[in-house]
Amino acid sequence: MTQSSATTDPHPALRLDRVERRFHQGETALTILDGADMVLRAGEMVALVAPSGAGKSTLLHIAGLLERPDGGDVVVNGVSCGQMDDAARTQMRRGTIGFVYQFHHLLPEFSALENVMLPQMIRGLSRGMAAERSKELLDYMRLGARASHRPAELSGGEQQRVAIARAVANNPYVLLADEPTGNLDPVTSTYVFDALTALVRQAGVAALIATHNHDLARRMDRAVTLRDGHIVDLVLD
Repeated sequence: MTQSSATTDPHPALRLDRVERRFHQGETALTILDGADMVLRAGEMVALVAPSGAGKSTLLHIAGLLERPDGGDVVVNGVSCGQMDDAARTQMRRGTIGFVYQFHHLLPEFSALENVMLPQMIRGLSRGMAAERSKELLDYMRLGARASHRPAELSGGEQQRVAIARAVANNPYVLLADEPTGNLDPVTSTYVFDALTALVRQAGVAALIATHNHDLARRMDRAVTLRDGHIVDLVLD
């Protein structure tokens, strides 16, 4: 294993530059990230493989501008975001970063189509344009015939594919996924991962995917892990 580091690429989709994150319990400081560096490029899929409690979720939250680092910087498509105020971070996140979680978090009262439309409309797209793009995405994910169905009427794999379509609806530079197939059976997991891979490659999104599944991790471009607060390259046997 060798430590990942920033490169001379002037505008990678995502760059973490000596990121620090600590949590305090009384007088004790728990260091999660201690000068962590990483670069994600457009169209690249990187597996984040680490045991529970190692800080995977913290890393994803900081990369996704949901948490502010205690030190260092998060740079999205060349824009420094580490010290932005909350309003600016929210605006940046809406337009440049997509999220997929282990549980789909679809809104139960809306159809699959409406769930994919919502983030686009929040960003300011008209209902008609949002519907058109959402139909295209659901067709690409082989869910066109299920567009009018609510989440409760969809299988687990279908729900997760809708969540993936929703995550890329705003054409993000970066896609962050936290165990996106962890709640699925092996066959469905493979099918959903194949759909995710196809969409990442087609859209040219930079994807960081936390997973415990080494078989899926091997299918990505490279794998990293967390060691002593650093992001290091991981060679999977």
